[in-house]
Amino acid sequence: MGAIMVWLFAFFIIIAVLAMVIYQVMCLADLEYDYINPYESASRINRVILPEFVTQGALCLFYLVTGHWFMFLLCLPYLYYDVRMYMDKHHLVDVTEIFNMLNHEKKKRIVKLVYLIVTLFLSLFWLLYSLLEDDEYM
Repeated sequence: MGAIMVWLFAFFIIIAVLAMVIYQVMCLADLEYDYINPYESASRINRVILPEFVTQGALCLFYLVTGHWFMFLLCLPYLYYDVRMYMDKHHLVDVTEIFNMLNHEKKKRIVKLVYLIVTLFLSLFWLLYSLLEDDEYM
């Protein structure tokens, strides 16, 4: 029963990170089609970047603490990229450069989305596997 709760908790954390990245992509798409101004778009994106980093770090730490080494190693490159961006001070979107970097920022977040969807499906697989394995022993 414990493994099911671990995978269920991880599943919901991944959903939260996925929602934050989707929100950022939507803000960039709104900016691209002139639905919002650059200042508003940058402030909306910058507001969710640090919570995304912290949530991803918590997920990686959660996998490490619970002993799920494969998922920990799978989350490590994403976490490394986030930490590197934060340390180099490139994690925030600049209002004055947002139009010049729009395609780059969108591609960056689309890659994050694909990465998170793969992680989500792996987590869902392990959740179902644990559920079926737990059901066998009852």
